[in-house]
Amino acid sequence: MDRVSLTPDLSFSRLVYGMWRVAEDENTTPSHVEAKIQSCLDQGISTFDQADIYGGYVAEGVLGAALKANPALRPKMEIVTKCDIVAPAGRYADKRVKYYDTSRAHIEYSVDCSLRDMGLDHIDMLLIHRPDPLMDHQETGAALDDLVKSGKVRAVGVSNFRPYDWELLQSGMKTRLATNQIEISLAEVAPFTNGDMAFHQRLGHPMMAWSPLGGGELMTGKGDIADRLDAIASEQGVDRAAVAVAFLLRHPSKILPVLGTNNLDRIAKISDALKVQLDRETWFALYEAALGREVA
Repeated sequence: MDRVSLTPDLSFSRLVYGMWRVAEDENTTPSHVEAKIQSCLDQGISTFDQADIYGGYVAEGVLGAALKANPALRPKMEIVTKCDIVAPAGRYADKRVKYYDTSRAHIEYSVDCSLRDMGLDHIDMLLIHRPDPLMDHQETGAALDDLVKSGKVRAVGVSNFRPYDWELLQSGMKTRLATNQIEISLAEVAPFTNGDMAFHQRLGHPMMAWSPLGGGELMTGKGDIADRLDAIASEQGVDRAAVAVAFLLRHPSKILPVLGTNNLDRIAKISDALKVQLDRETWFALYEAALGREVA
């Protein structure tokens, strides 16, 4: 599997396994989680995406139990996690409302909790999960710089940031932000034209794409997009999901789709997306269906 460099000493697998639902599976035993990880590794998928908030602040612990049971897995993996969302659940059950916190104290506390829950000595990539209207970019930037300097975090990035949010935070940092994880799919094509993709492509930032299957809509939906996905899938001997992901892989900026499923059979097919060939006309046929009209 191709790899994409995010920093001079850190690369990710082109496809990323998303673990936001790992705690929702009816089976969260270490052996079952290990089976998911091993299926990914067998396909060359070595990058795993987490966040402190996933599963009500318990998903990182589910992963950590699997890594504790088989320590040999960790050296084969790159682990991404996120922080700054505070929701009334888990260790924040006493909070009155959901909010964002990019203060130094919260970021440092979140990282320490993530390291403890996953049983890690470092996080490969830490992302600020959502733009915080109250962010002090100098404080946040310095906190992220210090985490990299300390070795607790190898690299830092953001999630759901617009270009101006990125530039604000980057202006308060010495460390180069490495990626932005945003929603991109056939169900969410706005980033192709609203400046998000253009901004990061110009600067050479690999983008991570969450919900590349539109939250499952592209797998189960009906209509023009579904019909076109099915036609291409039938021609190339794959399923809809592979074609939908290939739509993102075709972009020259090297998008890294983050795919999450608890079904072992579906996990085993994630890399089928790499088999799909989309010429320009076929890509635009899908894009046209996503837009619901011809391009101008």
